[in-house]
Amino acid sequence: MAKGYIVADIHVRDKEGFEKFREMALPVIEEYDGKILVRTPNAEAREGKKTGIVVVIEFESIDKARKFYESEAYQAAKAVRDKACDTDLFLAEGV
Repeated sequence: MAKGYIVADIHVRDKEGFEKFREMALPVIEEYDGKILVRTPNAEAREGKKTGIVVVIEFESIDKARKFYESEAYQAAKAVRDKACDTDLFLAEGV
């Protein structure tokens, strides 16, 4: 079965709000067996807009990534992030 990935580009407007989001989201990532593969504010934009913090999280499957994203606990964290950040986020299935 192909892995599932969440890929996000997060532009932080409020550092304290973003830290609160991280504190809320990390246990949920662990609960759904997610593995953070990338987290960097230093990604090189070769095409498109300047990046913020780029994050890639790997899950056992795309279904597990969806369940994580749609979980009540992550949606609560997302509400905090939405107040502090502008985010582009994608779910993708691996090959």
